[in-house]
Amino acid sequence: MTDLRRITSAVAGALLALTLGACTPLTGMLGSAPEQRPPQPSATGEREDDRPSSRSRALARHYARVQEDLLAKGLLRTDGGGADTPFYDTDLQRNFERIAFYDEYARDGGLRASDGRASRLRKWARPVRMSVEFGASVPDDQRETDRRIIADYAARLSRVTGHPIRTGAGNANFHVLVMGEDDRDAAITRIKTLVPRINASSLALFRTLPRSIHCLVIAFSGGAGDYSYRKAIAFIRAEHPDLLRRSCVHEELAQGLGLANDSPEARPSIFNDDDEFALLTTHDEKLLEVLYDPRLKPGMSVEEARPIVRRILDGFSGPV
Repeated sequence: MTDLRRITSAVAGALLALTLGACTPLTGMLGSAPEQRPPQPSATGEREDDRPSSRSRALARHYARVQEDLLAKGLLRTDGGGADTPFYDTDLQRNFERIAFYDEYARDGGLRASDGRASRLRKWARPVRMSVEFGASVPDDQRETDRRIIADYAARLSRVTGHPIRTGAGNANFHVLVMGEDDRDAAITRIKTLVPRINASSLALFRTLPRSIHCLVIAFSGGAGDYSYRKAIAFIRAEHPDLLRRSCVHEELAQGLGLANDSPEARPSIFNDDDEFALLTTHDEKLLEVLYDPRLKPGMSVEEARPIVRRILDGFSGPV
């Protein structure tokens, strides 16, 4: 996305997806320390001055210009793909392997490029229970809109994957934080509460988030050798205009389910850093459907998964 690009990286066994104009994922392990109870209220209390800071206002203007520029170029499509973007089973097989098994960045290496080797399959084995939390800078009308968008999208992800995914449930394990620049300290406090032993490099990304990163998601497994996600945190900037905001929701929540990488060959897809599509596409739904097919198990290698993916796609009749 012009100055927007997606970074996909692995950190301490966790999936971190940063979105520079889109979204990005990282991976990590949960520590053994008991999880603290969230402070009451959690990062959503009133600020003494409810006016956005000059930095927050500048970010909002910047992201508004970014959205305008991308739309003027015919990007950020919301049609999900069509006659101009056909894809076949061979495309899905190739793109699934690249997006589900590879990382852009090295584990425990911050933004250092990965060695290009395939990882293991990562996804959720337990039900996904999403919560939506807002920073004090987010006005009430925007909160209502965001809650509805996220709840509708979670329901769609559940239908597509066949996996239980819902919002509003107790004991959440997928935390969606919608916060602005003025909520940065509160966000750090909340993240440290949710994951007391979060990897230092992961926390630093939240603390020093540059404006080129639009949003991010980190999904955590239980420990070494565990490829089932136990917890995830998605961070959506409150300064985004409508479409970039929805784009972040679509990509980060999907990446937090296990599609951590991107590919320049994936089309029509949000898992591509060209910004052509803003919202989840028909192609991306097929990738999620494949990922959550019960024949594919967390921890499988790409070689183990390849013949299974081929069988899953046997019934697919392209092009779409």
